Amino acid sequence: MCGDPPWQGRRSTPAMQTFDYQPRTRVVFGADTLDQLPSIAKELGFRRTLLVADRGLVEAGHAGRAVALLRSGGIKVASFHDFASNPTSLCVERGRALAAAHQVDSIIGLGGGSSLDCAKGVNFVLTNGGEIHHYWGWGKASKPLLPMIAIPTTCGTGSEAQSHALISDAQTHVKMACGDPKAAFRVALLDPCLLVSQPAVVRATAGYDAISHAVETFVTTKRNPLSESFSREAWRLLTANYESFLTTPDNLEVLGAMQLGAYFAGVAIENSMLGATHACANPLTAHYGTVHGAAIALMLPHVVRWNGPAAGERYAELCDHPKGWPLKAAEALARWLEQLAAAGRLPTRLSAAGVPRNDLPVLAQEAARQWTGKYNPRHFDATGAREVYECAF
Repeated sequence: MCGDPPWQGRRSTPAMQTFDYQPRTRVVFGADTLDQLPSIAKELGFRRTLLVADRGLVEAGHAGRAVALLRSGGIKVASFHDFASNPTSLCVERGRALAAAHQVDSIIGLGGGSSLDCAKGVNFVLTNGGEIHHYWGWGKASKPLLPMIAIPTTCGTGSEAQSHALISDAQTHVKMACGDPKAAFRVALLDPCLLVSQPAVVRATAGYDAISHAVETFVTTKRNPLSESFSREAWRLLTANYESFLTTPDNLEVLGAMQLGAYFAGVAIENSMLGATHACANPLTAHYGTVHGAAIALMLPHVVRWNGPAAGERYAELCDHPKGWPLKAAEALARWLEQLAAAGRLPTRLSAAGVPRNDLPVLAQEAARQWTGKYNPRHFDATGAREVYECAF
């Protein structure tokens, strides 16, 4: 019986945070786990599958290897590569048409967040009909989706752990977050050997994006004790290995730590959402084609400073700063994040990235409409977004 405790009136702890944790994805981690792809696919009943992999994965040979493995297991494969780093509604439709023509019963996403999100987007429209914007929001798929396997080849988005797909509208360039519990991958194969071939710029931007996920999920209004545990471990793994990740591209221990860190951060997102950094970064990509991880680096330190009054005590836990000085803790964390950005040769000033100051009011209005902003620990609106952009200029 939950009666009033004897110490009622003297309690200083926050209200109980409720959550509903339903892990939907099996995780297989380790060097050369890609070799298990045919057996896992057969366990899930794959017979005719669509392999969604960007052109870089084709050039690196990873897509061909995956196809060969699947065919060795008697699984027919149709390959889809016709999409860019920010998959659009048109890309999703092209993938749907190919999948329908081959009557696939399953989908595999191989690559970075663009491949994994595109795979989810194709699955939505293939199984439930309509266009991808019909699934903008949460829980709008009325029919089951095909089973999917994720094989991430970057340490960034954590999409393999999430049930959302981020797809850009081909006309407006607005990023649509399309989410549904049925869109979760059945299996995520985490093979650090696949990360060796990443270009240096992808390492820097994707790795920094993962770091931002750990920071933002740790302070959102939707965080809970479970998400916090994933955020902390993601932060520990990512910050301890990011610089080595940039300079030792074939160190499997470092690659594995980064890959796990990115996955844990993705689990945290699934359970706590993100904040103002991503709300401010998305308009930069929409207007100027800024690579997502670079846009994140432009905004994260400045959002941390701006959030200081509301989240400084939380930030103190990440940067091992004494509590009681929230603004100083936020500043300390922001400087650390700037050092990490510098290690990745990523800009942290809008002026250095070629963003005109006259565009800031428009960017602020668009940032205020981004879905992640409502979970920011400090109330975030167009006025707040303008303040952040001004700080970042």
